Amino acid sequence: MITTPITADLVRGAVELELTAHGLLPHRLPAWARAQGNDPQLTMAEGQPSGVRVVFRTRAAVIELVTAPTKLVYRGAPPRPQGVYDLYANGVLAGRQSVTGGTTVTIDMATGTTEAEPGEPGRARFEGLAPTLKTVEIWLPFNEKTELIELRTDEPIEAAPSVDRPRWLHHGSSISHGSNTASPSTTWPAIAARRAGFELTNLGLSGSALLDPFTARTMRDLPADVISVKIGINVVNADLMRLRAFGPAVHGFLDTLREGHPSTPLLVVSPILCPIHEDTPGPGAFDPAALAEGRVSFIATGNPADRAAGKLTLTVIREELARIVAERAQTDPQLSYLDGLELYGEADSAAHPLPDQLHPDAATHQVIGERFADKGFPLLGPIPSRV
Repeated sequence: MITTPITADLVRGAVELELTAHGLLPHRLPAWARAQGNDPQLTMAEGQPSGVRVVFRTRAAVIELVTAPTKLVYRGAPPRPQGVYDLYANGVLAGRQSVTGGTTVTIDMATGTTEAEPGEPGRARFEGLAPTLKTVEIWLPFNEKTELIELRTDEPIEAAPSVDRPRWLHHGSSISHGSNTASPSTTWPAIAARRAGFELTNLGLSGSALLDPFTARTMRDLPADVISVKIGINVVNADLMRLRAFGPAVHGFLDTLREGHPSTPLLVVSPILCPIHEDTPGPGAFDPAALAEGRVSFIATGNPADRAAGKLTLTVIREELARIVAERAQTDPQLSYLDGLELYGEADSAAHPLPDQLHPDAATHQVIGERFADKGFPLLGPIPSRV
């Protein structure tokens, strides 16, 4: 087997690569932004490489990716699924593996304390690949921080040529991050990107789509041919702000994006249906009755009567986002709006209920991804291929 260290030219979809003692650690926010957002949830989310791929060309029939993952255990909750690595050869799924080993971080949900147990690196091994020249993409787990160490192959590898697909920069919540789907290439943004032929950078940040200025500045400075921002659910379930603050915060976020992308097609997407928060404000919380039964589920703990005092619900946010985009579009013809209920609404809730009352399952990620490709991208207008 030939050993090849992981270098930056083999990684796509990351915002920054941190050099470690063993290899490279992908980040989805740069160091300066991480310093401004000193929040444990955000730190966890941006370090999980949703949408990040290791990409190269090879004739290898056997490929091993050696990594040091960080796996999370929530004390008092059911075990989390193992992170998954999806291997595509010339755009076709050719293997799916997990990596054992790595560091285990145990989080006590009652106290918020954490305990880390270091472990050895592991490997995802893929066998039986066609021994012909091919472009290989290995999608990294969306739910495990993943330190990249090396590739082992039975034939040499080379960096893949740059692609001429248009670059799609997306920001959203845990739903965009991938929560409750089956694998990294089956998050709804990955499905939409593959269906419509876009090169994805996914800034779906679990629990952290909170209109943070540092996220807007990060997006402002990244290359993009189209941009989408999915706003709402985290603002509600974090009980982060009131209506008075929400509108100006949205304007400020969009203004910052326009500083770096003054004419890039920009799509604002409102929340998909989430019955617990449609008319009930946050904060959201774990459902203690479900945890007692060994299940994870969520509840809304706010009072619907508090909407009169400016507390936010998903219904209120959709109305406000539609108003803001309609007003701004009068002087920004490249700005458009997609109602999240077109991606997942009442009829979908009956057919595909949210299993934990908050996140869609794998089948619903597929539905949302296909609908976004068919309904969202056309709103952005014709996007020429990059040369």
